[in-house]
Amino acid sequence: MNLWQSYIRPKNLSEAMDAFATASRPLAPIAGGTDLLLDLEQGRHSPVHTLIDVSEIRELLALEIRGDALFIGAGVPVNRIVLDPLAAAHARALVEACDLIAGPQVRNVATLGGNVAHALPAADGTIALLALDVQAEIASASGARRVPLKDLFLGAGKSSIKHGEELIVGFYSPLAKNHQASCFKRIMRPQGVALPIINVAIWLERERDLVKDIRIAVGPGGAMPFRATQAEEALRGKPFNITAFESALEALLAQAQFRSSARRASADYRRHIVGGLFKDTLEAAWDRAS
Repeated sequence: MNLWQSYIRPKNLSEAMDAFATASRPLAPIAGGTDLLLDLEQGRHSPVHTLIDVSEIRELLALEIRGDALFIGAGVPVNRIVLDPLAAAHARALVEACDLIAGPQVRNVATLGGNVAHALPAADGTIALLALDVQAEIASASGARRVPLKDLFLGAGKSSIKHGEELIVGFYSPLAKNHQASCFKRIMRPQGVALPIINVAIWLERERDLVKDIRIAVGPGGAMPFRATQAEEALRGKPFNITAFESALEALLAQAQFRSSARRASADYRRHIVGGLFKDTLEAAWDRAS
């Protein structure tokens, strides 16, 4: 059985928008296809008539400095991010997250845009981007717009991107400055594909012994990719010490809504282990910011 009937490969964003407007529906964009093809084959995705292959669109393949931000195209394979010196300098948490996605073969084709578009609450790349406070560029027939990453998510696997009308072009991550750093860590199952049980990404800025600013993302901390804003408030402007950490952990546990998963872990187990992971990630980001 054919999984689709028509296949289009636009060369640029204008051609892609034309295809979105004129191609037979239902349609779906595809880049790496590491999730979409499996979902189609296993019946987890609604039937598709037209696949629009965006893997060769120039605008989606850029990885470069643009003004005061690092731009990472949505079509960039995650392994390219792992190896890129600009990403290492300005988005280290993202590099560490991408280096843990699936296995080497998958990382060579899976894209950052696909990781975000699936809107899964524990997606490694998405959690790292959330802590880095990126903005996403979204293209449609009426033009392009930038939105905060958090505004893309409506629920588990649900995105605000208009299906068949809009396309993620890329992500703008603020350039790292002195005394700013980020870190990503996760705890995962060792068997087979190492799915994350829980992950934490932290970006912070330090001023001598004070946490001047901080962003904390945890996956899964709820139905959507989760920012631990109450834990951030518990640390922001405070000395970096055990008292502040314990207050932040208490705030994180109060705000997060951990869920049980038959394939990964129970909510109680996640609550039990998140403290150690949070502490390790926080200390690593703090040391890097020196």
